Amino acid sequence: MNHAIAWMVNNPVTANLLMLLLVVGGLVTLPTIQQEEFPSIETGVIRVSVEYLGAAPEEVEEGVCIRIEEQLEGIRDLDRMTSLAIEGVCLVSLELAIGTDANATLDEVESLVNAIDTFPAETEEPIVSKVVVSDPVMQIALSGALDERALKIRGQQMRDDIAALPGVSQVALDFVRPYEISIEISEAALRRHALNFDRVAKAVRGWSLDLPGGSVKASSGEILLRTKGQAYTGRDYEGIVVMTRTDGTTLTLGEIAEIRDGFEDTELRARLDGDPAVIIDVRRVGGEDILAIAQRVHAYLDVKRAELPAGLRVISFQDESRSLVIRINTLLKSARNGLLLVLLTLGLFLRFRLAMWVAAGVPISFLGAFLFFPALDLTISSLTVMAFILVLGIVVDDAIVIGESAYSHERRGADQKTAAIRGTQAVYVPVVFGVMTTMAAFLPLILVPGRMGQFFGSLGATAILCLIFSLVESQLILPAHLAHRRSESRGGHPNPLVAGWQRLQGTMGAGLERFGKERYGRALRLALHWRYATLAIAVGVLILSFSLLASGRLRYQFFPAVEGDVAHAALTMPRGIPVARTERAVRQIEAAAEALIAEMDAEREGPSIALRRLS
Repeated sequence: MNHAIAWMVNNPVTANLLMLLLVVGGLVTLPTIQQEEFPSIETGVIRVSVEYLGAAPEEVEEGVCIRIEEQLEGIRDLDRMTSLAIEGVCLVSLELAIGTDANATLDEVESLVNAIDTFPAETEEPIVSKVVVSDPVMQIALSGALDERALKIRGQQMRDDIAALPGVSQVALDFVRPYEISIEISEAALRRHALNFDRVAKAVRGWSLDLPGGSVKASSGEILLRTKGQAYTGRDYEGIVVMTRTDGTTLTLGEIAEIRDGFEDTELRARLDGDPAVIIDVRRVGGEDILAIAQRVHAYLDVKRAELPAGLRVISFQDESRSLVIRINTLLKSARNGLLLVLLTLGLFLRFRLAMWVAAGVPISFLGAFLFFPALDLTISSLTVMAFILVLGIVVDDAIVIGESAYSHERRGADQKTAAIRGTQAVYVPVVFGVMTTMAAFLPLILVPGRMGQFFGSLGATAILCLIFSLVESQLILPAHLAHRRSESRGGHPNPLVAGWQRLQGTMGAGLERFGKERYGRALRLALHWRYATLAIAVGVLILSFSLLASGRLRYQFFPAVEGDVAHAALTMPRGIPVARTERAVRQIEAAAEALIAEMDAEREGPSIALRRLS
């Protein structure tokens, strides 16, 4: 290492090229790094869903859940299996062991579930899927004085348009009722035509379907035959033939039944400031960039607002991209202020150019870390920015030690090149081991297994990258810059500001040295003389710290409570309560929310929005 330090000092062009590589490489890589609020996590959970419409929870458990559990009990790499039987549906969740190939296990589970032939006849086809965590991006409300069908069609068009945007894959339309075609036949109509309900149902099933008809070989090639008769609307069902009479005439479903092309008979509503609304939920998965998605969606909404007819309104809310920008800007502001304080502190006790080169190690180390973000699959998130702030003061420590060591050799009469070489060689061993011990403290965050490691691993990896490049900068780049920096005048500078700053530096430096020799030196000698008393005090402080934890006076909290900017009010009514009664209760909450909004709008600029949902 001594030879490498001396060689870099004697070849400053190499040191500058290395610095240029880290700086330019980091700046070029920075715009390509994905941005997200928190790192994506693989859940390792497979879910099996089977609908058993109209069945009570007990029937669902006995007829569906237990049979799935028995079939999947011996599956490989299964950590835990939980079942949930609710009215009309069975949900079985499989938590896989850490390191399991979820895609291979998904295929195995799907094969085993599809092989079950003892489900009740009324159950729907099982749905087997891997649980993927999708992070919210924003929600969009489309509201206006339209009927339910027209509003849903408009919402579906907007959903499809947004899903077609580049980089956007997860868009859902919420708070809309599913379409439903109801066919009602009176008993009198059945008797009048000598029919029964089963015959009508059989006719509907037999006519409303698409059938392949094989193929016919022709001189021009093979022709595929297919009968298309699937009914999709109420008008299509009206034409289904229920019976053919002996005289050749037919009886259609529309002649004997009342067919309504409407919505499922459930109470599901959403209102925005009193108007009916539908909600479009935009989310991101995997490596999708939240800021890029939000930018494209906002650009689409700006164009769409100009095209909407009068009476329709579209707004975006709960925009997580804005929250991410605010958090990252806050962290960057803290990092900038911390860097300025570091530079100011160094400038008070070291020579100005020396302090500048020492402080330059911070951005060089950070940009070097950015250079390797894509290779390590790291993103710019709240956790990685937090890691930069955590190591901000640590990164500059080794540069301070080397800079002060070189400065002390200069004060003893050595020239700048000799001082840089000897100063760095004198302290490189403790500096390297000091940084390595700090890296060891962050290493467990990377080695934590499971989902917790996926979440916090980016924090540890970012901190270790910064520390590695701080070693590269302080051991190879900084000594060359200290050796070849321009000499500073030791006094009598013609610029009064520089001269005043030099006098302040001299005063602060002399005061610090005097404090170190007199106050700190006296305390150190006293601690060494009474070494057993010093050890006893240290052990006492350690015992006191553990006592605070054991007694519960020092509370443990995994995540601190953060004040939000959205107020939610939820109302749960007993099952079976009439919808009108629930509606009255919701109206009371809305009135209180409107009063609160009016009070808040009077205190600040810009209106609030009130979104009401009833389900």
